[in-house]
Amino acid sequence: MNTTTPAEAPVFAVDGLWKVFGPEKAAARVPGSADATGLSATELRERTGCTAAVRDVTFDVRKGEVFVVMGLSGSGKSTLVRCLTRLIEPTAGSLSIDGEDVLAMDAGRLRALRRHRAAMVFQHFGLLPHRTVLDNVAYGLEIQGVGRGDRRDRAAELVAKVGLEGLEERRPGQLSGGQQQRVGLARALAADPEVLLFDEPFSALDPLIRREMQEEVARLHHEEGRTMVFITHDLAEALRLGDRIALMRDGRIVQLGTPEEIVGSPADDYVRDFVRDVPREQVLTVRTAMRPAAAGEAERGPALAPATTVVEAIEAVARSGGPARVVDHGRCLGVVDDAGLLAVVAGLPATPGRGVAA
Repeated sequence: MNTTTPAEAPVFAVDGLWKVFGPEKAAARVPGSADATGLSATELRERTGCTAAVRDVTFDVRKGEVFVVMGLSGSGKSTLVRCLTRLIEPTAGSLSIDGEDVLAMDAGRLRALRRHRAAMVFQHFGLLPHRTVLDNVAYGLEIQGVGRGDRRDRAAELVAKVGLEGLEERRPGQLSGGQQQRVGLARALAADPEVLLFDEPFSALDPLIRREMQEEVARLHHEEGRTMVFITHDLAEALRLGDRIALMRDGRIVQLGTPEEIVGSPADDYVRDFVRDVPREQVLTVRTAMRPAAAGEAERGPALAPATTVVEAIEAVARSGGPARVVDHGRCLGVVDDAGLLAVVAGLPATPGRGVAA
């Protein structure tokens, strides 16, 4: 997971970003206008003839994190990720990568951004049907002018990395959907980009293959620590992969936080309804159920890390028959017991003394 310190500069910095579709002059007048802030999406379209797909969005993507943007169909999430590399031109706002103004880039700098710095993995794999797996993976390197031998060597390494060793000479039509998506992932990795951008890459896959691909992305992130921006409409997928999640509705971010913050402290009724069926004990950590240690409790009982989930803590407490300690770098932050853990599972409000942070 993300190990970035707050002092590090963000990879992407997005501030007040808008994308308004419609007649050019009318669209340019929407950002910051009374219509934009006071009207619903339907009312705005009726009054101006424009659709605000992204509305005044601000966030940073930190180095080494998996930043998930999620929302229902039409929420603006796919438009937003395409704005990051100007596959779709933003209407207003500011956008930078590593401090460089993306909106000021000329055609050459944009090509370099898309080829070397930020690679996209799409829902529809976009593989070349007449090329083998190896040549599909090497295609981006070919475009960059890398020699045949070098690009095929690099492609072979990546084919093995994504679990397709032995299938190098097959063509896309001979592969399953999950295998095709692995080819797409390997092709994106071939250019060694700083950031991987995923636009609902697994939504066309059946549930078992989808979970397998989620595990593959999690494994690659663990091994490489590469920065990832992941777009999905699936809450379970967002919670599984994301260090932080931006939940969108009607072009706006309604809440941005860690999975634990989204599930444990919904910002409004919309978010609350969104996460209502999430098994809280699989997302929330022991900090949520923690209370101060009573006399003698800081020295006995099983030790749990602060990131331990409630469901894992329940097992530890059940096995020991007593409270478990929450320990960070040798220091006891508090304890969790069966009453506190069950309260979290039941969604009951925290009692005084529980949830005490270090």
